[in-house]
Amino acid sequence: MSSIEKRFLITGVSSGFGRAFAEAALEKGHRVVGTVRNDEAAAMFESLAPGRAAAVHLDVADIETIEPAVADIERSIGPIDVLINNAGYGHEGTLEESPIDEMRRQFEVNVFGAVGMMKAVLPFMRERRSGHIINITSMGGFITMPGIAYYCGSKFALEGISEVLAKEVKGFGIAVTAVAPGSFRTDWAGRSMIRTSRSIADYDALFDPIRQSREEKSGKQTGDPRKAAAAVLAVVEAENPPVHLLLGADALALVRNRLKSLSSEIDDWEDLTLSTSFAEA
Repeated sequence: MSSIEKRFLITGVSSGFGRAFAEAALEKGHRVVGTVRNDEAAAMFESLAPGRAAAVHLDVADIETIEPAVADIERSIGPIDVLINNAGYGHEGTLEESPIDEMRRQFEVNVFGAVGMMKAVLPFMRERRSGHIINITSMGGFITMPGIAYYCGSKFALEGISEVLAKEVKGFGIAVTAVAPGSFRTDWAGRSMIRTSRSIADYDALFDPIRQSREEKSGKQTGDPRKAAAAVLAVVEAENPPVHLLLGADALALVRNRLKSLSSEIDDWEDLTLSTSFAEA
């Protein structure tokens, strides 16, 4: 049991990371408000810890409903100490084959929904001069691979937004942490993924093996969601939490390799980079 009870607001608690985060917080003795999409999910969630687990019907893509929902939670349940922006999904498809509308939907949920939640809790946290916002991003917010341009774009955006916000609210006693998991055993690559149908044969050799491999590995990933949840709870309890946190050996290796590659490319093109200033008289 945690010595200090906190109130968590976690989006998307019906399954995957959201459910794991909620269960970990409840096991520590905290109170958790979780967003769900239907009555069945609400009943299942509240049964986890009657009196301490409260479900709220909310679709983060419906931006106009977020602020009144958060205000009602603050009024009826109590101050929100920790927001975990977990709701999101993956889109798979080559950029040329994927309709723009699918990109809009990806950003509506993964970016605009998360920002809407942040904007809704910030006035309350700022007034209290305390709070912690945790945004679940992805190693796809640091590295890229063919076929998930819209998803990576949304997670790169959320990483950047998180870092800026951390600087803006640090003086108010509010912490912001972007948590970037690698491959974990959730349904991200299964039920939760939207896949654009194939239409351009030129991409077959590149993309078909990637799609097949991702489908075959779904449910067999090495990352344990419960251990990810324990790590997130450790960040919540930390005196000086990080702004960025990677989760998983694959995320660590891939992001380190990407940073090395980026540094090398910057060095290779340094002369051209520096050639763009006005010449001194």
